Amino acid sequence: MLKDKLLDPRGAVLLYGTTPPRAGSAPDAVQAAADKLAVRLAPLPLDGVVVYDIQDETGRSASPRPFAFSGTVDPRDYALLLRQPTIVYKALGSMDEPAWRAWLDETAPKHSLISVVGRPTSGVKHALPLSRAIRIAAEHCTVGGVVIAERHTSERSEAARLLAKGIEGCGYFISQTVYQPEATARLLADYLRDCRGAGVKPRRIVLTFSPVGREKTMAFLEWLGVRVPSNLKTAILENANPLGKSIEVCRDNLRRILEQPYAGEIPLGINVESVSINKDEIDASIDLFHALAEVVQKHR
Repeated sequence: MLKDKLLDPRGAVLLYGTTPPRAGSAPDAVQAAADKLAVRLAPLPLDGVVVYDIQDETGRSASPRPFAFSGTVDPRDYALLLRQPTIVYKALGSMDEPAWRAWLDETAPKHSLISVVGRPTSGVKHALPLSRAIRIAAEHCTVGGVVIAERHTSERSEAARLLAKGIEGCGYFISQTVYQPEATARLLADYLRDCRGAGVKPRRIVLTFSPVGREKTMAFLEWLGVRVPSNLKTAILENANPLGKSIEVCRDNLRRILEQPYAGEIPLGINVESVSINKDEIDASIDLFHALAEVVQKHR
């Protein structure tokens, strides 16, 4: 079971992330998309599929959104159509506690793995704090959280946030897309240090990677908060085969992350996603999965 693999510190976990079809899609089109994805994923040594919940994150940046926001069909419904174990994301948005409890009561009988996503802006008081939402969700199912290495700074410790979320009920974490391995390595080292100090075992952290083959896709990743070092951005976008180069970069980044001392003490995993609707970038995500799975296998 995927739940057992996520919570068992032995071994890695291999996931693939997908976004449901656009809201308003005809039922037969949604089923066709699920069938097509199932065929694409069937040959992979996959443990499960992450089904994202997309929210309008215009508050995260003053820059214009590279792609117009479009809602999707309910991730819970789409997950049920896939032929794999799933993790369903849920963005809290403006939900209050009664609405959250009602959503969990409706969801838990069909979905045992939920990843809770907070709001894109900080410093705003909400009716339902993220910490409270995690505690409530842990009463219903196995809860995951989001980890963003880029916000781990001397002023705001992401490692401390991970420790606190684990205590509140998160059993695992899935990262934002990684293109800055140094930031991820620093976060993981500090997280292990904090866990040792608190006398608790580190939770599993699944690292997300995504191929990039176009300037607009790169701009979208950066708008989402992913920091791509300028030398890597140039190396990818100016390459004759940018998608092949991005796969090479992601593979090398994962190797660098796994070569650190913490790798034997923090349960890790990979998640491959495509943030693009372009076929070549989607196809490249499958190639990336194979490349990263091979790296993981060699480091076991």
